[in-house]
Amino acid sequence: MYKHFFKRLIDFIASFIALVIFSPLLLIVTIWLHFANKGGGAFFLHSRAGWNNRIFKVIKFKTMTDEKDENGNLLPDGQRLTKVGRFVRSTSLDELPQLFNVLKGDMSLIGPRPLYDDFLKCYDEVQIRRHEVRPGITGWAQVNGRNFVKYSKKFEYDIWYVDHLSLGLDIKILWKTFLNVIKREGVGEGEVQDELVDDLGFSEKLRRLKKE
Repeated sequence: MYKHFFKRLIDFIASFIALVIFSPLLLIVTIWLHFANKGGGAFFLHSRAGWNNRIFKVIKFKTMTDEKDENGNLLPDGQRLTKVGRFVRSTSLDELPQLFNVLKGDMSLIGPRPLYDDFLKCYDEVQIRRHEVRPGITGWAQVNGRNFVKYSKKFEYDIWYVDHLSLGLDIKILWKTFLNVIKREGVGEGEVQDELVDDLGFSEKLRRLKKE
């Protein structure tokens, strides 16, 4: 009953209340990032795979500029990450806009983090099970390593969560997430490169598929 009804009801009510409470903060961070990003905007949208493999646009605060080198290529993440963006990431404020995704029903407060939609082409019959539930702003894998967990371990955590989903587990994850944010654990200076955590070779598989 919790998985199929009450979880979604709680997500809707909690995300609505959170958006009302945090609306002044959202406005301040939006204006702050707009200027820090040199007019490049405060938000970005990216396609992700969600519940039942549905594709949706996840919304996050934009913490990097669009600066490019002389050849027109984007500079490395570390060079484009602004001081404001670093602060927004270290405090996990960049995740706040995803409350709109939760309110809409694309995401849940708790669940496997949404990954690139292209990865759907690479999953086996076990890995694809992470999409039996809505993706979350935080999840079991995130409170056990956040961005630095290898994909193989991340999927183990995600499938374990799907099999053990309960109100008690969600409360535990929320509490551990709160503690991690306070301690600022597992927060990187820039995006973690896929090559550092992709021990399943998804990126290489996608490159081969695009060549075929």
